[in-house]
Order: sequence, then structure tokens, then C-alpha cells
Amino acid sequence: MINEPINTVFIGKVAFCLNSVDSTNKYAHEIISKINPIEGTVIRAEEQYAGRGQFGSEWKSKPGENITISIILCPKFLLVKHQFYLNAAIALGVYDFVKQILQSTVSIKWPNDIYIGEKKIAGLLIENILRGVYLDKTIVGIGVNINQSDFDPSLPNPTSLYLECQKKFSIDDLLFQLYACLERQYVRLQKGSLTEILQDYQKCLFGTNLARKYKLSDGSIIEAEIVGVEENGRLLVKHNQTIRSFDLKEISVLF
Repeated sequence: MINEPINTVFIGKVAFCLNSVDSTNKYAHEIISKINPIEGTVIRAEEQYAGRGQFGSEWKSKPGENITISIILCPKFLLVKHQFYLNAAIALGVYDFVKQILQSTVSIKWPNDIYIGEKKIAGLLIENILRGVYLDKTIVGIGVNINQSDFDPSLPNPTSLYLECQKKFSIDDLLFQLYACLERQYVRLQKGSLTEILQDYQKCLFGTNLARKYKLSDGSIIEAEIVGVEENGRLLVKHNQTIRSFDLKEISVLF
């Protein structure tokens, strides 16, 4: 464990820096089970050999070339029914971070992947621990592709800052920028700016008001337009002049 002097109030002030770990999110769970970590504690790994993504997928990342971290937050102020606002705030923080560096088209692919054009540059895995009707602790897993130039062929559409900018970056310097972007959005959440956060999130959504093909959980394929997101995080799409609502795993975009 180290203390890092960075320009934030709490995120990243305490960090566990690991050479190799199966999953930073799993390591964060272990920390929580043993001690009461301060809010903003970061678990950072050079290598994750069993990194996890959404829906049990594997997050594949070359050792030492990318950002692979988990952050422990304590959103005790947030009702369980409002947990998607936390998702939106964190996604906006990563979006802001990438947008600072690239002039390209950056967007948030529902619910929380960050895209450059049609390619994925970052992903989130957010796991909440509940206490009654409120959240207690949240583990925010973040993977951002930084200096990686080639990817596993099983990944459909990856990119990195290096591929987009054709130059290498200091991961340490970028981490400090990321912490600051995340903290700004999280403080907005603490202050109760829920409506504004959801509005900003919807403005950044990948595919908004564009006709694209989507695959539904029953295997059918439809052409539809994303028109927004409900407060509970369900995606709203317009199909055949009708607005339909979808939960996670019920719809996916086809590239």
C-alpha cells in the first residue's frame, strides 16, 4: 500500500499497487471483508490474469500497457433505486478523461463502455454492496486501453490511446487525470445533481437518434434508434414509431 500525492480530495490518496492479481475487483472485495478502507482507495495492477467485464465476460489486457484499477467508494447517501445514477456519473468521469486527450468522437455505449467512433477504448464493472434501501460500498472496476497496439483477435472492436494518437503515454500521469475526472463527477452525485447527471449521460450516448440494427434476447434483429435512458437505467429505443424499454442483456447493438 502506498500514499500518492495527487490533486484530488479522496480518490487515489490511498492505493494498493500490485504486480499481478487475478482481478482488482475481487481484491477490493477481499480488502473490504478484512478492513474498513477509506473512500477513494484504489487497487492498481500491472497485470490482471482473470480480469472481469460486464456479464461475466473476460477483460483482456496486456501487462503494463493499460490502466487496470478498482476504486472503493462509499455512496451511503444514494438509494438503491437510484444506483444507475452512480453508473452514469462514473461513466461520465471516464468519458471526460478520454475526451481530454482525444479530439475524436467519444461516446458512452450503454450502459458503461467508452467508445471512440465504432471502437471500444474503456469498460467498467461496477459492483454495489447494499445496506437496506441505501448503497453501502461500491467497487468500480475500470479498464482503459492506453499503450497497447495489438489485441486478442477474439475482441471485436478494440482500440487504445496509442492507436488513436500514434504515441506512447505515461500511465502514471494519466491515472492522476482519471482520478480527478472521476472525483468531479462523483462529487456532483454527492451534491444530488441526479437530473443533470442523467441528462449529461444521455447527451453522450453512442447511437442516439441513429438507425442501427440491434439483436434482442429472443434472437430477433430490429432496426431502431436510441432515444434515451430511464432513471432505473433501462434503455429506451424507438422501433416502428413505438418507444420500447430494455434492460441489460435484453438488447445489444450489431456492428
